[in-house]
This record gives sequence, structure tokens and C-alpha cells, in this order.
Amino acid sequence: MNKYNQYLDKNNANFVPLTPLSFLERAKDIYPNYEALVYENRNYTWSQVYERCIRFASALEKIGIGEGDTVSVMAFNTPEIFEAHYSVPMTGAILNTINIRLDAKTVSYILDHSEAKVLIVDRQLHPVIEKALTTVQKKPIIIDIQDDFADQSLLKKIGDKEYEEFLNTGDKNYIWKRPKDEWQAISLSYTSGTTGNPKGVVYHHRGSYLMSTGSAVAWNMPNRLIFLTIVPMFHCNGWGYPWTIPMLNGKTVCLRDINIKKIFELINTHKITHFGGAPIVLNMITGASASEQKKLNHKVYVLTAGAPPPSIIFKKMEALGFEVMHVYGLTETYGHILQCAWNVEWNSHNEDKKNEIKARQGVRYPNTEDVIVMNPETMNAVPKDGKTMGEIMIKGNVVMKGYFRDKEATEKAMSNGWFHSGDLAVVYPDGYIKIQDRSKDIIISGGENISSIEIENALSKHPSVSIAAVVAKPDEKWGEVPCAFIEKVKDKDVSEKDLIDFCRESLAGFKIPKKIEFCELPKTSTGKIQKFELRKKAREITFPK
Repeated sequence: MNKYNQYLDKNNANFVPLTPLSFLERAKDIYPNYEALVYENRNYTWSQVYERCIRFASALEKIGIGEGDTVSVMAFNTPEIFEAHYSVPMTGAILNTINIRLDAKTVSYILDHSEAKVLIVDRQLHPVIEKALTTVQKKPIIIDIQDDFADQSLLKKIGDKEYEEFLNTGDKNYIWKRPKDEWQAISLSYTSGTTGNPKGVVYHHRGSYLMSTGSAVAWNMPNRLIFLTIVPMFHCNGWGYPWTIPMLNGKTVCLRDINIKKIFELINTHKITHFGGAPIVLNMITGASASEQKKLNHKVYVLTAGAPPPSIIFKKMEALGFEVMHVYGLTETYGHILQCAWNVEWNSHNEDKKNEIKARQGVRYPNTEDVIVMNPETMNAVPKDGKTMGEIMIKGNVVMKGYFRDKEATEKAMSNGWFHSGDLAVVYPDGYIKIQDRSKDIIISGGENISSIEIENALSKHPSVSIAAVVAKPDEKWGEVPCAFIEKVKDKDVSEKDLIDFCRESLAGFKIPKKIEFCELPKTSTGKIQKFELRKKAREITFPK
């Protein structure tokens, strides 16, 4: 018998299940009168946020919500969805945040599949919700969010209960339910699948706690920071930041809609120090007109994740006064699990080389046990040569519990003891990982594997290109060839021939796009390019005879 186990058992004094809900309670106890949550003309201290969450949790319990129940929220980045990250799991229930851009059919599927008993919804979303409710098997209790800063012409009452009135039915002395086990589910997020129904990703209290603390360390987040919510809180629980910020006694400033002029105004008004955003948001910031941009009076730290950003975006953001760190993750990993951690010896590199390094996804987060690029057939690690592609595999406490009510998909994703990301990458000699493509996005032309991201990076360096997306186009001779779709910079013109000639300067001949189309690129609500839509378009494009 191990002598260090003898009489040294877990007990109530030495073991408490981890939960990020404790961060809010601590903030309330230590910093009760500090400004915590700001949205337009609404302003709450930590004691007020805590009381609002407690009362809402109590109100939920009074209508029968408890452990194992699902409460869905479909809302913009307003205080209500921030509070739901605490009030819902305080009852033992599971928070299901729904993407506000989804169609009625998908919303209906999510409400049914998750067995949602309550839906908290912004009134502006009534057209989708009303249609979705006509096909649900069992209608949930509807709680309306009435926001004075929504477009009032679009608002319509949906449910029988209103958020503030419902909250006021709760008891301010309610004792919230700590999880009995840190493996207990805390939230349910549905993937934005491109085919079939979306899959429900289940998070537990332990993983959410570890993601919250790991993020603070990885990003060097200080106490009293001021955080702007640009990443939707329905997406991977806002990358976990609704739980991280109270731990640091930070202030959260809510932004309902992406508006570049407003982003600059909020940065200067509230002295914003940190925000996260997809590369598309960074493109919007750097491509904004002079009337929208404002000179920054202080450095702002930015985290970007989603579609791999072209290296040029780091140069453009730095010129405006932003310091950007590139991270990588998935819905299935609670958000980011790789970061491009900077090494001081890289400071001596020229600007192009530094930006090329910043475009790498990097190395594992402090809260991530292992990330390896492996051959998915042999499960052997690829050589660190910056050339050999493999699939990113992940292991650790911030890998989801699994897919809700989908045993087959869970087992497939977790086969051989690793979570299979589906992302193809290479590893450099220093151990830093760089994504080359999604496995489904790789272009195989004449037997050669072509990274669409490599072509996108080349195109994005042209001064007239705002965003580039490259997909495979079927070809009789080569099987597939690269086809590019371009969003141009405002007031800057460029032709297809100009860009093809530009690509010849840096790409091998077989990698040069055979066709370039100019259009507004289809995007998800989190800024990812919907390549499945572009692949449809590419199949319809004919080459000139």
C-alpha cells in the first residue's frame, strides 16, 4: 500500500469540486462596490451582479428548473447572457447558448435535441424564434429580453415572462448549488456544422474552471483589466471570459453589435485593455475609414482565433496600436488550447519574419496537457520539419465530455485516446505548430497537396485585398485546382490578372489560383468564412474558352 495514501483520503476539508461559479462569489465578497458590468446606460457592481444572478437562479428553481435540466439562451452580448453563465448553473442546470444567426429549422432542432425547458431570448430575434416554435416537439417556457438599445422597430413580444420581472420573483438569499462533482455538466454548445445537424458539445465545471485560469496566465491578464465583449458569448461561452474576468476583478463592457466606430469609441471612453476577435473583426478594424478610426491613447491587447489570419494583419494592427496574440482552439476544447507564445530572441528578426511567426498557432496553453501533430493512420508524431503534415490531436482536461446524445460521434472523435481535431498542420523545429488546412479543405491537384491557407496568405499581402478565401474547384485534367474568392479593400481596385501575376512572385505554379472571383464572402456569426458555400460557387464557375 502506498504510504502517502494511508489515512489521507479526500474529505470536505481538503477537496471541493472546481467550478468557475466561485469566481463571482469571491468578487462579490472582496470587491463588492467595484464596477463589474457595463452596457450603455446600465452599470452594475459585483454585489449587484451577484444578487441579480442569485435571484434569477432562485426564480428558475421556483418554476421547476434543477440539476440536469437545460436552459437555452439566444441573445446578443448584453448583461443577460453574461448573468446566465452564473444563474443557470447555480441551479445545477446546464446553460445552452444558441447562435443568434441560425435559421429557424436549426434552432428548433437544438431546442428539441437539448430538451430545453426554458428559452431566454432577445425580442429582436422573434422572426426566427416564432418560426422555430411551430415545429418544436415541446415548447419551452419563454423569457423575453427587452433591450432599450435594440432596434425598436424589430421588437416583438415572444413569451409570457419578461427578464427583469422574472428576476424580481427570485429570492436574494437563495443558496446556489455547488456541483457535487466537478465532472458535472455546466454548459452545452452546438457546433456550426456545415452538413447535417449540429453536434452538442458538453462542458464540465472542471474544464471551465481550468480554461478560465489558464487564459489569464497565457495572455498575461492583470487584475483590474477592462474587457470588451466582441466575441459572442454564445460562442464557446465567449471563450470562457465571462468566468475569467470576475476572477481578476476586471470590468466587462458589453457590445451588442459589431460596429467598428463604436469599438474605437468604447476603447477610449472606458480605457479598454483587452478584447478577443476573429480575424474578420481585425480586418474590419484595419480596413475602417478614417472617420471610423480613432487614435488610441493606450495599448490594447487583442486575442485572435478562428480562421488562420494572414501574417499581414499583425503588421496592420500593430500600426494602429494593438498588440495581437494568435491562438487556436475548437468548440470541443472550450476555446483556445494553443497560443503563439513569444520568445524574446525573435525580437531581432525583421518585421516580415516576426509576422510570419505570429501567424503560427503555436504551443499548448498552460491548461492543456498535450497537443501533438500526428499521422492519423499510424498515430505517429510527424517530424518537426515545418513541412510534413499531420492532424492536430489533443489530450487534457479542457477536452469536452463528449457530444450530447451521440455516442458514435463521441467515440470517433476520441479514438486512440486523443481528440481528433480535423485540422492539418506542420510542426517547426522549435515545436511551434502551424495549421495548413482543415482536412476537408486541402486541395489535391495532380497528386500534389496544396494548402489553401498558404495561397490565402499570399493573396492577402496585396494592398487591394481585404479578405481572401481559397477552395478546391473540380477540374477534368488535374482533379482539383485552387479557386480564390476576394473581398477588396474599400476604394482600391484590382483585377484577376493583377492578383494572378502577384501570386507568381511567391507561389509555385501549381499553387496559383486558376480562377479569382470578387464578392462579399459568406461568414458565420463568429467571422469564419463559410467555405462550403464557396465550394458550391466554385463548382458553378466555368473557365473562359
